[in-house]
Amino acid sequence: MATPLRTVPGTTGDPLAEAIELTRRLKLPHIRRSLTDLIPTAKAQRWDPAEVVRVLLAEEAAGRDRANLHTRRKRAAFPAGKTFGDWDETASSIPRATQDALKTLEWVGRRENLSICGSSGTGKSHFCEALGQAAVEAGMTVAWFTIEDLGALLRRHRADDSMARALTRLIRSDLIIIDDIGLLPVSPDAAEGFYRLVDAAYERRSIAVSSNLHPSGFDEIMPKTLATATVDRLMHHAHIVITDGDSYRLTQATSGQGVKPFS
Repeated sequence: MATPLRTVPGTTGDPLAEAIELTRRLKLPHIRRSLTDLIPTAKAQRWDPAEVVRVLLAEEAAGRDRANLHTRRKRAAFPAGKTFGDWDETASSIPRATQDALKTLEWVGRRENLSICGSSGTGKSHFCEALGQAAVEAGMTVAWFTIEDLGALLRRHRADDSMARALTRLIRSDLIIIDDIGLLPVSPDAAEGFYRLVDAAYERRSIAVSSNLHPSGFDEIMPKTLATATVDRLMHHAHIVITDGDSYRLTQATSGQGVKPFS
């Protein structure tokens, strides 16, 4: 036997105003913003009641998707807002097939890592950030760090021995990006923080690193023991991409494209 519908009391005033108040109680802000415009349209076009419900729920779902995207992007803390929209895939030394394969983000689903290494100005950071932005657009969570950020994280949590808990929260992200390794010597805290992150994420989450050095050369900038242990875990399930060529920044600067010409 079908369950009878509950009897809903009739309106005692303005039904639209009461509907708006109900959206506040039920925390449906995107429906609330749509009601004022949608209800007159539905009346004028004689929509089926089910269509009105469908459109309102679709508005709420779309609004929540936009809000969630904004939250994921904000939490990722990307440095420059670079995406594949401003990426010149033909100018990159990364093979087109490799670019396309990485853009699918299937490697993130397989919890594989990525190491992009090469000279300064060859698009490493841009490509990593664009991958992170694409992951956020795909509904994933991303965290962006420099290696010295990891040193600061370690120092902040060392006082109360809460680093393990901090790492547990951090590796909830689907993709963790560590940018610009190798530009400067790595502090002891940063080296330890880097190792502890890679160890915590090993075979559990994907890490992408960009570096002026090949990972085999990390012992040049951090203690050899930590470098060996870190690289061993990082590279076990990793794609290694080498960039080469002239610096984009230097090329633009020498050709006058880095500034707006004086009038």
